[in-house]
Amino acid sequence: MDWTIAQQLMVSLGLGMLIGLQRERSDSAIGGIRTFPLITLLGTICGLLARDYGGWIVVAGFLSLSLLLFIPNIPRVKSGSASGMTTEMAVLLLYALGAYLVVGPILLVVAVGGVVALLLHWKQALHRFANTMGDEDMHAIMRFVLISMVILPILPNQSFGPYAVLNPFEIWLMVVLIVGLGLGGYVAYKILGARGGVLLSGILGGLISSTATSVSSARSVRDGGQSPALASLVIMIASTIAMVRVLVEVGAVAATKLPSLAGPLSTMLGAMIVITFVAWFLTRKEQAAKLPEQHNPAELRPAFVFALIYAFIKLAVAAANDHLGHSGLYIVGVVSGLADMDAITLSTARLVDSQKLDAETGWRVILIASMSNLAFKGGIVAALGGVKVFTHVALWFGASLLAGGAILLLWP
Repeated sequence: MDWTIAQQLMVSLGLGMLIGLQRERSDSAIGGIRTFPLITLLGTICGLLARDYGGWIVVAGFLSLSLLLFIPNIPRVKSGSASGMTTEMAVLLLYALGAYLVVGPILLVVAVGGVVALLLHWKQALHRFANTMGDEDMHAIMRFVLISMVILPILPNQSFGPYAVLNPFEIWLMVVLIVGLGLGGYVAYKILGARGGVLLSGILGGLISSTATSVSSARSVRDGGQSPALASLVIMIASTIAMVRVLVEVGAVAATKLPSLAGPLSTMLGAMIVITFVAWFLTRKEQAAKLPEQHNPAELRPAFVFALIYAFIKLAVAAANDHLGHSGLYIVGVVSGLADMDAITLSTARLVDSQKLDAETGWRVILIASMSNLAFKGGIVAALGGVKVFTHVALWFGASLLAGGAILLLWP
């Protein structure tokens, strides 16, 4: 018995049953838990036959299935009662996945099948998201398409300038990464709504911008819309998520060096999680918070500004490492942490990944920049929110800075 074929048939059957179960529960008139497994198995069988008899078998199966879907829809089209084509497209896609399973990687087929199941299951949430998007939001999403799919591919992928660290393609790729992270948080905000618990408020705020969340929360306290304790907790959660974001960025651009960079940074994250939990425990009896209004991060002007900041910091890090040694790098970390945490994280991680900077110095620069960023946000809170909220934030940020200092001094 050919176990490879048996595995392909079992995966095909499983995917068909998964999609069929979802369609069964949604009362689909076209197919359910029995029909969809037959469709995926048909695709896989046609794919297996095509290996010996030619690809025309897969095409014939696809055309026959399309005809079966088209004929029942003719009366509904004539009467004007035709509805959406989601299930019909799912049928054709599942057939194609079943056929591709024969020649493609199983994990990819399973991943695509899982995405299809989620798209079908999240119908209401996706429609709600589309309805909450205004014209400006749609313009911003199109700008992200421009940033990632139009500008990025045409940029030269080679290094220029002093120290050969200014690569236009790589610089703009970092822009796409940062805007994409922010846009993902913003999409979650639009789907889940503006009202949520403190945890949700802090998480989404950290994904979009922890600095912007600090500003919004401080102003909310000043205007009487939020208590100082809850506002400080939202700010602390957002700052903790920002540390998670740092680790994600390091993993994205320096995956091979992540084991040597992640240890102390993860320890800092762990300390901030503990501090956040203490802050939550002390304020658990207060009412839920309202997430401040968030703005779409997919804007062209901030994207170009970030590209310039990133390029400047990357050049500054390379120059400081060449002329001033480690002490110069730490100064760059402190200053750049005040301006943009993402830029210093990405630039340092890239230098470590290219072996232009050792890992120990790299994580220290990133950690110092994160501590500088905490101090900067604390100053913003003091200036905009007043003494009461700053007292709470100073307690949590102070403990975080002490943890960071201990890691810098004691990490082997």
